[in-house]
Amino acid sequence: MKKLLTIILFVIAGTGISVGQGNNYVQDYTKYQGLALTPPMGWNSWNKFACNVDEELIRKIADALVSSGMRDAGYVYINIDDCWHGDRDSLGFIHPDKKRFPSGMKALADYIHSKGLKLGIYSDAGSQTCGGRPGSRGYEFQDAQTYAKWGVDYLKYDWCNTEGLQAEGAYKTIAAALKKAGRPIVLSICEWGSSKPWTWAKNIGHLWRTTGDIYNCFDCIEDHGTWKSWGVMQILEKQDGLRQYAGPGHWNDPDMLEVGNGMPVNEARAHFSMWCMIAAPLIAGNDLRNMNEETKAVLTRREVIAIDQDSLGVQGYRYSVKDSVETWLKPLKGGGWAVCFLNRNASAKEVSFDWQKEVITDSVSKLVLNAKSTTYAITDLWKTGKPASTKKPFKRLIPSRDVVLLRLMPAKK
Repeated sequence: MKKLLTIILFVIAGTGISVGQGNNYVQDYTKYQGLALTPPMGWNSWNKFACNVDEELIRKIADALVSSGMRDAGYVYINIDDCWHGDRDSLGFIHPDKKRFPSGMKALADYIHSKGLKLGIYSDAGSQTCGGRPGSRGYEFQDAQTYAKWGVDYLKYDWCNTEGLQAEGAYKTIAAALKKAGRPIVLSICEWGSSKPWTWAKNIGHLWRTTGDIYNCFDCIEDHGTWKSWGVMQILEKQDGLRQYAGPGHWNDPDMLEVGNGMPVNEARAHFSMWCMIAAPLIAGNDLRNMNEETKAVLTRREVIAIDQDSLGVQGYRYSVKDSVETWLKPLKGGGWAVCFLNRNASAKEVSFDWQKEVITDSVSKLVLNAKSTTYAITDLWKTGKPASTKKPFKRLIPSRDVVLLRLMPAKK
């Protein structure tokens, strides 16, 4: 019997079949499927608080997300950005800063989950985060196991201090680590669009940043010397040519919202409307504990949010420009369309649009807006009033740096 076993092993070796070499192991570099089927909605700490985060703040923000009505409007993620980190232990496992998060992340996750919300966390593909805390380079699988153990639901993964790394490979590694950890976690790729992630990230992440950081300005650029922050309109311009890459489960991310951080309400309304038109993730970045009614009204306008969250998942596009007034279109499920007139001027401008003279075919969805053959009921999403119809041309004076946002639905016969 022993002689027969020796002969069998000799034959197997001669055929080139590996025994005990681990060659049957294949890494899964793909994201969890079935997540972020509409653009993620939630809150992130960075825009308002930067590194000044602790568990008391996060708990109060979670409370405010609920009491303000934002949770019921669709915002579910509470995302802690940079600077939550403490040290790694002797085995390399990361721990939160003990002074800032004395109860630990698992207890904080449990609190957030008890509110009907989800916890997001932040790390970096490099050796250090942008804020100088421990990055995940070399610890990807340990960190993913830790996040899963804590009950994390969302990971924003940044790109500072990544000398020598190639973005696609680095993000495949963290995607594999999250998959191995066994907890479905949304992966937010944040390498600022440097390597055109829209061309490679569809099966790796659920959303990817398309630009550098936003800052609280409607139409300007902040120059830091070696890098720049971008105003709302500058970021909007950078979305041109990217819409064909977005869809359910894989979204272009033009960065977080600045609504409530100092813009006047007209600019905030335009900012929010345009993010909804381009099917952007709606991640608020203001202090939810101290929102005024105008900010709350913008962030919780359900009719506008519905444009962003439309299940067809088609990103809108700029159709035309006339006298600095832009016309944007977004196909909707059920044959409807969102139409947004954006006035970027410093003064009010009149817009006129004759529905009967325009037959529009969307190059991505192949859907057609044809008011000659179909009558559409028009609803103004920022104003209450009786619906109009595409039987008559649309005319409106649009205030400076503001929008008119309409929903067109086929009229019932």
